[in-house]
Amino acid sequence: MDTDPPTPRLPDVSHLQFLALSVLARGPSSGQNLREAVRSFGVRRTRAAFYQFMSRLERDGLATGDYEQTSLGGRLVTERRYAITPAGARALASVRAFHAAVERGPVPGPADA
Repeated sequence: MDTDPPTPRLPDVSHLQFLALSVLARGPSSGQNLREAVRSFGVRRTRAAFYQFMSRLERDGLATGDYEQTSLGGRLVTERRYAITPAGARALASVRAFHAAVERGPVPGPADA
């Protein structure tokens, strides 16, 4: 009887999605702060490309975005704030589980090469 756990499926989450969802898993973030966090990992995107990417995360149900007014230097500004959704949290967990399974999985021997 084979009792090996099923082989995990390769996640449908890109590296950039994983990075953004990981940041959002720590708590909601303004678009600017999220963009800076992503940039700190060496990812360079134009402002437009970044917000298009975030729009796709929203479209796919992985994140939500709302506008919020805040005071900046005595001026009211409207900024976009993002949060991870339950579906985004599940997607993030599936990527983490996949990588954990790969780390502890079987290593091919010479006969498997």
